[in-house]
Amino acid sequence: MAGQVRYGEDARMTAVVALTRAMAAAQSPRESGRAAALGACRALSGDFAAVSEWERGLGRLRVLVNVGELAPGEEEFPEDESYPVRDFPEIADFLHQSWTGGGEPSAWVETAGGDENGAYRHQRVAALRRRGRGCCVVAPLVLHGRAWGELYVARRVGRPVFDRADAEFATVLAAVAAAGIAQTERLAEARRLAFTDPLTGLANRRAVDIQLDCALERHRAEAVVVSLVVCDVNGLKRVNDTWGHSVGDRLLERFGSVLSMCGAMLSDALAARLGGDEFCLLAVGPPVEEVIRAAEELCQRAAALELGDGVACGVASTDEPIGPVRSARRLFRLADAAQYRAKAAGARSPVVAGREGPDDPVVRLADAAPPPPGERRRFRGRE
Repeated sequence: MAGQVRYGEDARMTAVVALTRAMAAAQSPRESGRAAALGACRALSGDFAAVSEWERGLGRLRVLVNVGELAPGEEEFPEDESYPVRDFPEIADFLHQSWTGGGEPSAWVETAGGDENGAYRHQRVAALRRRGRGCCVVAPLVLHGRAWGELYVARRVGRPVFDRADAEFATVLAAVAAAGIAQTERLAEARRLAFTDPLTGLANRRAVDIQLDCALERHRAEAVVVSLVVCDVNGLKRVNDTWGHSVGDRLLERFGSVLSMCGAMLSDALAARLGGDEFCLLAVGPPVEEVIRAAEELCQRAAALELGDGVACGVASTDEPIGPVRSARRLFRLADAAQYRAKAAGARSPVVAGREGPDDPVVRLADAAPPPPGERRRFRGRE
């Protein structure tokens, strides 16, 4: 057909290799979706492309990324652009067949033309016309043998219409993209497990170490305030000994929820379980008084839990007169020392390192020599 866009086998193989490399380089689900959309758009000489995910529980396709020539109202990474699957018969049929184990993932072409009366065939055709696009090719994305979403590539009005060969090529591109998305999801899950406490779902010690190192770099470069709240759940051993470890785990889970809730009072705060009965909040940016208020709220809510005996809470912040903080270890030592003092005194409110002036006992404790054998005090953090 005159004017039709044609590709040689070598060009298409090059496009597949380029898409494969782009998918392999993606480090996050967002990067993976964008790489899939961009790669398919280029490979099919499209003007616009999108990747959408099927949200089974909601019965809709949620758009993850739009690339190319965006129409008014479209965003590259939309917050809430979604479409009911029922509005798109082809997608609905494929999703059903795929989920029940039938059907092969093959792409199809749609055009903006209506029937002889000018009526649109369904919502997708209406969307093409509304956005000035003349045709599209839609390829299902299948992960682990099940429908996951769709890859969508469109051309503007006036450009050559996609044909059957384009649809077959789109099917190949979708398979490559799906493999890349699956790999990225596996990497994301591995990272999540590596940086997440399995019991509470909070960040773990490894995540805190990395975030704290980055935060202190910002503190040195930009004087940003870095605050660390270290918490020790009181009464966990008694709960374990009296009712068993399953009840003790429930106490830790509930305290983790309280910690997360109080952490949400602060911008850029990371809630974490360090291990055992020890937790922390890392806040980067908020002034220390806001951090202290969040810590006070934490103490009050922890005291109201039906299990345990509240929490001992220590705060260390670069916003306090604690001397230079050149390492994560020193901030941890200060927060630990404040928490140690709160524990020893049975305090029901946070103890803040540096609050008592130049001769603050918490600062002296943190900077003192290691404790004698048998003393509980343990200071954490990397040099």
